[in-house]
Amino acid sequence: MQKVLSYVRRAVDDYNMISEGDRICVGVSGGKDSVTLALALHALSRFYPKKFEVVPITLSLGYEEMDFTPLKSYFAENGMDLIIKETNIREILFDIRKEENPCSLCAKLRRGALHDAALEAGCRKVALGHHNDDALETFILCLFYEGRLHSFSPVTYLDRKDIHVIRPMLYMQEQDVVGFINRSGAPVVHNPCPANGYTKRQYAKELLSDLSRENRGLKERIFTAMTNGLDNYRKDEEK
Repeated sequence: MQKVLSYVRRAVDDYNMISEGDRICVGVSGGKDSVTLALALHALSRFYPKKFEVVPITLSLGYEEMDFTPLKSYFAENGMDLIIKETNIREILFDIRKEENPCSLCAKLRRGALHDAALEAGCRKVALGHHNDDALETFILCLFYEGRLHSFSPVTYLDRKDIHVIRPMLYMQEQDVVGFINRSGAPVVHNPCPANGYTKRQYAKELLSDLSRENRGLKERIFTAMTNGLDNYRKDEEK
């Protein structure tokens, strides 16, 4: 946990993600990234100079195969109450709209439902478990398929909802997340979505992995270029 906390605190400090008295919703899909983030932020809240509260929220998408009971119990053992919000997103995607390519709409529906659940729980900040590899893959996708230099922001303000979205695992690589989950024994929930297969993001992931084997330190250099070149990645003291 100490290594995870060092990454998370660095990102929180660099981008001023947390303010005194914040009540932060952590979007918990049940996967390794969001579970790691919830546990890390809860641990950070015990000693961080600015007092804040962590509220983990899971959206039940309507798949019977997804059982969050072990995760809810594990969170309770670690001092957190996992809120599970029922949705009909699976029904909308596959029964009503019969989407052949549902990923974009699914993401939009999940974002809206999570933001509403966060506001209902009294949270004006939503923390997402995107890590360093996710940021690099998004950068590659924007470059290859949109022709622009961009990646998601460490901190995003959504004026329609008056919510800040933060990504405290920005400095953590996926291998760090996997290592933490394996050591902690925290349960994860498999995503049974029938559209959960090979995607452009998977292509970007594999491309970066292949290039990194041939070019040691490539990911670090790309992230440095992003930090120096993208306005939304410049740290507060540099603005």
